[in-house]
Amino acid sequence: MRISMSHLSNLYVTIKAWAHSLGRSDSLIVPPANSQRTLSLGAKYSPEGLCLPFKLTLGNLIEACELGADTLVITGGDGICRLGYYVKTQEKILRDLGYNFEIILLSLSQQRVFGLLKLMRRLSDNASWFKVISALRFGIAKQIAMDKIERLVQKVRAVELEKGTANRLYAKAIEAIDNAADYGTLKKVQRDYIDQLNHVAKDTQAKPPIVGIIGEFYVVLEPFANQNIESELGKLGVEVRRRTFISAWAKFSFFFNYLGLDETSKIHKAALPYLKRDIGGDGWEAVGEKVLHAREYDGLIHLAPFTCMPEIVAQNIMSSTKENVPVLTILCDEQLNRTGMLTRLEAFVDLLKSQQRVRNNT
Repeated sequence: MRISMSHLSNLYVTIKAWAHSLGRSDSLIVPPANSQRTLSLGAKYSPEGLCLPFKLTLGNLIEACELGADTLVITGGDGICRLGYYVKTQEKILRDLGYNFEIILLSLSQQRVFGLLKLMRRLSDNASWFKVISALRFGIAKQIAMDKIERLVQKVRAVELEKGTANRLYAKAIEAIDNAADYGTLKKVQRDYIDQLNHVAKDTQAKPPIVGIIGEFYVVLEPFANQNIESELGKLGVEVRRRTFISAWAKFSFFFNYLGLDETSKIHKAALPYLKRDIGGDGWEAVGEKVLHAREYDGLIHLAPFTCMPEIVAQNIMSSTKENVPVLTILCDEQLNRTGMLTRLEAFVDLLKSQQRVRNNT
């Protein structure tokens, strides 16, 4: 069995940790990082009008099959978003291209953590439940460590004196976390890189605008899909904040959504004056986050896949809410031009900084 799946940000580190803990490292084909080739393959074979996440995940699966994968793990579900149709559509495309493989569906809307544990046990040739749960915990610990460091990187980018320092430390931290073989090493790596980030030379007089990143899960998390927008904002002296992290999403999706203990429940409640129910994707969350966090942000950047109906609905609602915070919507697709996007970001940041000056002078 040669197992692979689509790439998403730094999730591959967690997946490698699971495979190593279960003794299946040799069976795992690490998802190829997204590239222009990935996008070109996905766009070439996708039906017209499908979204960027579909195109990139399809391109990833094609690359995995080229590397010899014979078992593909694909996420799906029975929610409102078209994500639920990915599996059947992508399977048909891949089979039409001549690839032979087994599809394993990881449903995000049914068995939750129990489904994930069953899948891990199946892929490990029925390892003991103790071993499976231990592997799950260690992988999640790595994901939490990466997300904690990334939150700090988002702050440091905005005020570092030598631009790019935080990005270089973050890349080294991801590599070190990937190589950590036990909890002790993992904790040491986390402490070391947090300490290094805290000691980066900073402009202590800077008061960076704070911009919240909201929108569809995949394009928010995957730097290739959003043209590495967070790093570009950091170069412009902006502190980025976002609610969506893989570890936080996993807690909500697999555990706490039963109990209503997650911030997502607060966000849904905040959206109720404008949107009464789930409309699929992350549209409900986008509206609610603007309402709930308007006073904390100087501006919001709304990332949405081109043709994504839930995000189009959210975009139109956000323009009419009473909360007075600027929102820039960026539609992500293979046609998104980097130069054009950077020009829009620069203009948006200039607007936020001018508003800051006005507030400081009144």
